[in-house]
Amino acid sequence: MCWLTFYSFYHSPSFFTFSPSNFQFLAIFSQMGLKIFMVFFMLTSVLFFFLFIPTRLTTQISTFRNVNIDSLSFIRASNSSYPVTFAYLISASKGDSVKLKRLLRVLYHPGNYYLIHMDYGAPEAEHRDVAEHVASDPVYGEVGNVWIVGKRNLVTYRGPTMLATTLHAIAILLRTCQWDWFINLSASDYPLVTQDDLIQAFSEVPRDINFIQHSSRLGWKLNKRGKPIMIDPGLYSLNKSEIWWVIKQRSLPTSFKLYTGSAWTILSRSFAEYCIIGWENLPRTLLLYYTNFVSSPEGYFQTVICNSKSYKNTTANHDLHYITWDNPPKQHPRSLGIKDYRKMVLSNRPFARKFKRNDAVLDRIDRDLLKRYRGHFSFGGWCSQGSGGKKNRACSGLRSENYGLLKPGPASRRLKNLITKLLSDRFFRQQQCR
Repeated sequence: MCWLTFYSFYHSPSFFTFSPSNFQFLAIFSQMGLKIFMVFFMLTSVLFFFLFIPTRLTTQISTFRNVNIDSLSFIRASNSSYPVTFAYLISASKGDSVKLKRLLRVLYHPGNYYLIHMDYGAPEAEHRDVAEHVASDPVYGEVGNVWIVGKRNLVTYRGPTMLATTLHAIAILLRTCQWDWFINLSASDYPLVTQDDLIQAFSEVPRDINFIQHSSRLGWKLNKRGKPIMIDPGLYSLNKSEIWWVIKQRSLPTSFKLYTGSAWTILSRSFAEYCIIGWENLPRTLLLYYTNFVSSPEGYFQTVICNSKSYKNTTANHDLHYITWDNPPKQHPRSLGIKDYRKMVLSNRPFARKFKRNDAVLDRIDRDLLKRYRGHFSFGGWCSQGSGGKKNRACSGLRSENYGLLKPGPASRRLKNLITKLLSDRFFRQQQCR
């Protein structure tokens, strides 16, 4: 009470006038003593801490849009019906909005989670277009499992900013929802199986398995990536530019061994938590090291898992992607077309890259592999209307009575054969980190 009285007198216009009433107030306040004032000040500070600080922390972490808190509890309850759950990061850059919206449509499943990141270098109009697309779709809105990163990151080609974006996405998804595996894709990727196929094929896979293609044989990368030092302006600048090269090179590390591989991975929740929380210092040490490493997404997760005693024996040495590369040194994936369709199917892999926007081969994949028609969702038990005939062709909306229903096709068996081979004792042990 004395603090509030002093506050009101302090802000009174007559406080600084030398009147008898003001001298009388100061005398009374002095008699109450400094101790009482300090007690009230400390109580006010404690109250401020407990009320204000948690609010600020929550505000800083919630950097994604289109979050329906009520729907979160709804899908958590429904997801228990599915044997496994995937969390996707879909990354896009300037000019990718059309590809991104199509990819989200074919990947969508109410049992999974989807986080979209548009590069800061993409125009605001494209970012807004994708956000409006997600917000206006009745299925995305009803289930509430599609989110867009609000505070976008500037991503530099071959720089560590892509890795930072991936770790940022993992941290958001770990806090937001429960899932079994994390999958990172770009807008130039496309699935070769339905999500029902993927869920069914992974239903018997041990939850600690990580699909990370890795090798300790760096080859030409030893001198081109292991020794050079570069600086990514995207770490501190809002203007996109190329990476900067440092003239002096460095020697190879001696406290850990370098590994390289594919930037496209499927990470278990346990290993993803290890990379973010890092109860050992290894993930943080390597993150600092790879800050000045060329194409760090092609080495960070490989080096972390292969140098970790707890996780080095949990790797299936495969990225589950179908990719064809350019001529040596094989740094850039070649765009896939109709002539690649048969090889893609025979590879038994669930994803392929990269594709041009609305290429004809995508229409064939939709028709023959995903059973997707007229821009609807890929076929799945969650949106099917029945069995047989034309009823299976319409997968345009959510059917709540079908939650937990899986309708995998032949692609699920092909993918399961590939996974069974990768996890077989002989193949799995031979392909472990060395």
